[in-house]
Amino acid sequence: MTSEPMNNTLKHSKHEIIPCERCGTAIECKANSYTKCQCSVVQLSINEVQYISELYDGCLCAKCLFELQQEYREEIGV
Repeated sequence: MTSEPMNNTLKHSKHEIIPCERCGTAIECKANSYTKCQCSVVQLSINEVQYISELYDGCLCAKCLFELQQEYREEIGV
């Protein structure tokens, strides 16, 4: 596993820095403070959450969540 350099904001964070399971981008995990987490900006339906959870087990960045949301909506014809 290679480690990518983190920017100063992430280096000094009080939350855990983890890679997005899909793209590997470093993200700040705020599981204990979900409403402040970067992933909370993507509003997912229950069906979208289920679709994504069937593909991935870990945390995903907002960009990947949005892309997977769009992928799901294209699959169902929305």
